[in-house]
Amino acid sequence: MLLTLYVASTESPESIIASAQAVAIVAETPWYESTPGVEIVGGIRAIVPLVIFLLLVMLVLLREPIKNPKIIFFGIFLCVLGMVVFNLGLSYGLSLLGGQSGGLVPAAFTAIDKVENSPLYFLALGLFIALTFAWLLGCGATLAEPALNALGITVENLTNGSFKKSTLMYAVSLGVSCAIAIGVAKIIFSIPIAYLLVPDYLIAIMLTIISHEEFVNIAWDSAGVTTGPVTVPLVLAMGLGFGNALGAIEGFGILSMASIGPIIAVLSTGVYIRWKISKRYAQDEQEQDVESNIVGAPMV
Repeated sequence: MLLTLYVASTESPESIIASAQAVAIVAETPWYESTPGVEIVGGIRAIVPLVIFLLLVMLVLLREPIKNPKIIFFGIFLCVLGMVVFNLGLSYGLSLLGGQSGGLVPAAFTAIDKVENSPLYFLALGLFIALTFAWLLGCGATLAEPALNALGITVENLTNGSFKKSTLMYAVSLGVSCAIAIGVAKIIFSIPIAYLLVPDYLIAIMLTIISHEEFVNIAWDSAGVTTGPVTVPLVLAMGLGFGNALGAIEGFGILSMASIGPIIAVLSTGVYIRWKISKRYAQDEQEQDVESNIVGAPMV
């Protein structure tokens, strides 16, 4: 944030974009900074340094031998290979599809060069289609996140089933999808990001104060799913596609909205669950009081 404030005070977005385009034209990109090299190097960087660190801890710090080394290193090889293939699939599949669809969906409500006879629908219907597209994309990308599934299983085990995995997953996906739709509306209507983030964080703080501790921890941890390997490239590609199609200076800011959305959704779900539990306890106590009064009543 401090770096952003410094750059914003010294440079304008237009000059930064122009400089980046000039460098991209003049400079020759190395193989490891262009696809598919960047995906291969990224997959190796994501796994190998962590493996080296763990090996150093085991062998140097703890001085413990590694059990089943052949199986472990074969698994690490498969992990690196899977990460590389996954990165390639994202770059050549989901990211491209998200960027193309994000660049063409605005034709539903505005005129763009790539689509003939655009806008395809009148303004209100076109905006509804675009925001619905963003909502469904956010929901699908969030539910596909491996981290969300793992978090849901852990939360259900730690809370002894009081906060079910499905409840968490649907709450997080609902929060992310609504936030991404709002982020797309920010790009369409050129809304300053502060007007959206500040009220949302104030709501999250108020919900944090009135929520139970376990739900607070779960809610703020659930924001991490928005930085997953599926959501980030897909949402960024969609946002940049919208920005380029609409002639916006930038298409960023959607992920910042997607980070606060699941926090508010999970905190609200936690408040509802606590209210539901307290209501059930109150009903049980009332039924017990009625039964005790009936039992203690004198026989006529």
